[in-house]
Amino acid sequence: MTVRSVGIIGHGDFGRFLEELARTYVPDREVRIFSRRAEPDGARFFTLAQACASDIVIIASSIREFEETLGKVLPLLRPDSLLVEVNTVKEHPVRLLRERMAGKRYLATHPMFGPYSFRKQGGSLAGLRIVVTDHSLTDADYAGTVAFLKRLGLAVLAMSPEQHDRSLAETLFLTHYVAQSVARAGFVRTDIDTLSFGYLMDAVESVKQDTELFKDVYRFNSYCEEVIARLEAAEQGTHALLGRAGA
Repeated sequence: MTVRSVGIIGHGDFGRFLEELARTYVPDREVRIFSRRAEPDGARFFTLAQACASDIVIIASSIREFEETLGKVLPLLRPDSLLVEVNTVKEHPVRLLRERMAGKRYLATHPMFGPYSFRKQGGSLAGLRIVVTDHSLTDADYAGTVAFLKRLGLAVLAMSPEQHDRSLAETLFLTHYVAQSVARAGFVRTDIDTLSFGYLMDAVESVKQDTELFKDVYRFNSYCEEVIARLEAAEQGTHALLGRAGA
């Protein structure tokens, strides 16, 4: 497909990051941003209808707002537009896309990176990963989309929404859970940090501010409760290993 314009729906942290990526990697495409907090100016910010009339439309709202946003976007899409979904969880949005996007083009993805990891490696996408969990593209269009993502330097992984969410609960959510606990306990870097402690604090600092995402992933990923239960059971085992009373 020929892409002349990209619409970004939502201009929070990740929406702004998507704008940065679009202007950096496809500078010859028009970028149309819809934000509830910005007045349309016809240059950077546009009405919802104008943004949804783009060749590619990316919904960058929070997970909890995705269903409502999708309902507003769908009637405004062109028949040939490609809707791209970038939520951190996949079963919930993919179910909605399958129910409501019959006969329309969509791509369900999870970019496994954000502004922090992008800048930590010098503003490059090389080697960063993006997961694709569902789509309604033709074989040719899907192959072309994957080829484009790979040309940007991304590693493209394909898996089912269920596989994605289970793995995410055991990796990203677990990292957030530990990071929130470490941060709330008041642990900080010291002058005698070991290398392993430095890695732990790197993880803590990369996610500790994302409290809303942390809560949203817990709410919309059914596998997170199991991860918490496993961690709590393991903690009791660790207490017993140390011979702590009451473990």
